[in-house]
Order: sequence, then structure tokens, then C-alpha cells
Amino acid sequence: MFSNGPSNSPAQPFRPRLPHARTVRPRVRIRATTLVISLAVAGVLASNVPAAQAAPARSRATHHDGAHHDGAHHGAGSRCRGEGVDGAALVRYQTDIVIKAPLSTVFKLQADVERWPAWQPPVLTAKRLDPGPLRKGSRFRWTTPAPPTPTTPATTLRITSTVRQLQRDTCVLWSGPAIGEGVRIDEGVHLWTFTKVKGGVHVHTEETWTGPQVEADVPRATEILGAGLEAWLRDLKTAAEARSGDPRATPADTAVG
Repeated sequence: MFSNGPSNSPAQPFRPRLPHARTVRPRVRIRATTLVISLAVAGVLASNVPAAQAAPARSRATHHDGAHHDGAHHGAGSRCRGEGVDGAALVRYQTDIVIKAPLSTVFKLQADVERWPAWQPPVLTAKRLDPGPLRKGSRFRWTTPAPPTPTTPATTLRITSTVRQLQRDTCVLWSGPAIGEGVRIDEGVHLWTFTKVKGGVHVHTEETWTGPQVEADVPRATEILGAGLEAWLRDLKTAAEARSGDPRATPADTAVG
């Protein structure tokens, strides 16, 4: 789907509404175990489609708990301390879920990045690159597998993320590139917000990707990004609800800024 040349695309913020276009979105078989990671482009590289054919993809659905997600068109209200995802990015997706667990439990699971492999099987490794509490400016590196495609070999994506904003029990925003053998996302920008609601926590997440490879087929890249975010939310919900339902499974306190 995408060429394999190097790229120097700039980073990003949140985007203006894009014009609609009728697009036949190719069906793609996606293995959940390789798509739990939103930044993991994994199966994005499946065919060669000229960039001129790319168009914004739109995806709407409702979770079993009533939460709604809109894959391509959304308002500009989601922010963490005034910052959001890339406003100019063509590849973007957002989704929501309600988790029946304490707000502190949900946020700690997400903020304790080094323990992601314990509840997200597709996260192979996760390591903090600096000491102290997770805060603005913190960096961490994590890996996830990407399957082979017609144009690229099977590889492991290495993602280096930098926290751009963080507010305890409220939100976190990070960004960074994802790089593997013949695979590259120049930058993904990922926002999470957490809001206490009756019976649990409303979790909202959205992400944007930029780079020539993913922009060569926007509908398919958006479809794969969406599958990753949906899987991530399901894993977070499962882990948080399991821990909150078992007093012995209370997560250890995680230092966050």
C-alpha cells in the first residue's frame, strides 16, 4: 500500500474538518493481537494505492455499553492542558468506552507504561527512558510485532513516545515515531482523557498519524488505527474491571506528575 522510502514529515496538533469523499474502503483482515497498539501500523502496509486516491475514512459505531465513537470527524474540544492531536493529519480516529472501575485504578493502569505488557499481550516490551514520576517531558520506548505484507517483511515496531501533557486522573497526551524494518509512521499523537461518571469512568481516546506510508492509503490506515484503539480500550476495560472487582488485585500506586 505504501512506498518504503525515508521520510521527514513534521510533527503535528488537531485538524480542520476535511471534505467528504466517497471512498470504497478495502476490506482488511486484522489480527487483534497485532493491532492492540494504536501506534503500531502493523498491517497498514498491504497494497500499493496512489496517494491521489486517498480520502478521509469515516467510521461510526456504538460500544455495547452505549459509548460512541467517530473514526474521522469530531469536534475540537478534546484536549489535555490545552493540547490535542494533530489538526492537519489525514489519518485520525477517536473512540470512547465506560469502564466500571475507580478512576484512580484506570488512570494508574494507563500511566504505568512499564507494566503495559502485563495486560496488553501485543506490547512486547515497555521501558521508561528517564527516572521519576511520569510527567510532561517523560519518554518511554515500547515494541509490538508487525506481520509481513506484500511489500514489507515481518518486523517489530519500536515506538519512542514523549509525554507532551499530563494531568493526574484527568488526561495524558504523548507523541512519537514508530519504526520497523521497511515500516515507518513519522509521528503518532495520542490523547487520552478520563472522566468520572455514574458507575465508573468514561475514557476517551483519539490519535493521529502522519507520514508518506500511512498517507498513501488514508481509509485503510484509518481502519487499522481504529482497530488498534478499539482493542486497547477493551484491554484497559478488562484489566481495570478485574482489578477493581478483586481486593487482592489492587494495583500498586504509580507515581505520576
